[in-house]
Amino acid sequence: MKRKIALIAFGGNAILPKTQRGLQSEQIKNAQKAAQLMIYIVKRGYDLILVHGNGPQVGNLLIQMEESITKVPPFSLEVCDAMTEGSMGFMLEKAMVNELRKNSVDKDVATLITQVVVDREDPAFENPTKPVGPFYTKYRAQMLSREKKWAMIEDSGRGYRKVVPSPKPIDIIPKRIIRDLVHSGKSVIAVGGGGIPVIINGRGLFEGVEAVIDKDYAASLVAREVKADLFIILTNVDRVCLNYGTPDEEPIGVMTVTQAEEHISQGQFPPGSMGPKIKAAIEYIQGGGKEVLITSANHLKASLINRSGTKIKDAL
Repeated sequence: MKRKIALIAFGGNAILPKTQRGLQSEQIKNAQKAAQLMIYIVKRGYDLILVHGNGPQVGNLLIQMEESITKVPPFSLEVCDAMTEGSMGFMLEKAMVNELRKNSVDKDVATLITQVVVDREDPAFENPTKPVGPFYTKYRAQMLSREKKWAMIEDSGRGYRKVVPSPKPIDIIPKRIIRDLVHSGKSVIAVGGGGIPVIINGRGLFEGVEAVIDKDYAASLVAREVKADLFIILTNVDRVCLNYGTPDEEPIGVMTVTQAEEHISQGQFPPGSMGPKIKAAIEYIQGGGKEVLITSANHLKASLINRSGTKIKDAL
């Protein structure tokens, strides 16, 4: 009997919340909590792909590099993506393996450092908007802009920050490996932070670029490639809401792709919050996917038995 496949995407804040200092011990404990949820999905009969964010982790790594700039040469953003994919993958993989052992489940877990192709002609490269890394003084920002050709912006009176493009993912390089692993019953951690952005250069070779790929769009692409049965997006709200943050706020239990598109056209889901998650869900369904579940980690179990969360389907 063919097992079902679930892909779960959650943000880097789940491993490094703003309320914590970012200690290694804190992140390990948070990975253990995340693993307990993942194993719950496995015990419900799903083979699992896990996609995590890495925004806070990459940000801290870039700050470390700036602080040690006179002693250790810094790495570019895409290499920092790879470094955090590895470190976070290790913490999550170890936690998942241990939870599987505690529950007497015989299953292997594999972490893949994942390159994700973006179009070098993507309009996002002409308009970098995603702030990354530390805050700089005006003098330091001007120097970096001259020397490294970085785009810099003033950020809310707190200083200057580097901004990079956020292009859409168009291909996952090791997609066949991910598909083969999960179809053979392995749990896979991949496309961390949206993956390592690469372009195909003029010689037809892969080349890393400094950019940020939205993890939900990348997760949606993987879910389509492996033909996942369930695409779960964990966020900080229990349900998607219309008129969010207003007195007329209205939670949504179930909506169709058509309804979701109508809500987007009405400005319900802004680009900086729920918008990318809804659009990623729509792309997954339109690409042949079955069902998307959007909820918080605390409400995941209730959502799987239709007591919380928002489901997005092709039709009701």
